[in-house]
Amino acid sequence: MRARHHFHIEYRGHSVSATVQTGHHPVVEVLVDGKETGHATTRDDRPVTVHVELPSDPPIPVSIRATPGPGVPRCLLLGPEEPEGHVMAPRIY
Repeated sequence: MRARHHFHIEYRGHSVSATVQTGHHPVVEVLVDGKETGHATTRDDRPVTVHVELPSDPPIPVSIRATPGPGVPRCLLLGPEEPEGHVMAPRIY
């Protein structure tokens, strides 16, 4: 059964959102400032990392680490030189 889970964070003046669609072939879509900038697929509950850039001068590379399961999906934003990451808050959509 497929379900969609939404996550959001404000990071360095940019809006970063992720949608995780669960199921046999989970899909992760990432939007930066409302524009789709990356997506990835995985199998079962395996974590997946989506690499995107924040539009600034110079662009800032960040990664979204999505874990579709088991249980409730989770997303972290990993910025440059930030090994801990920032938890992306779940959003009702």
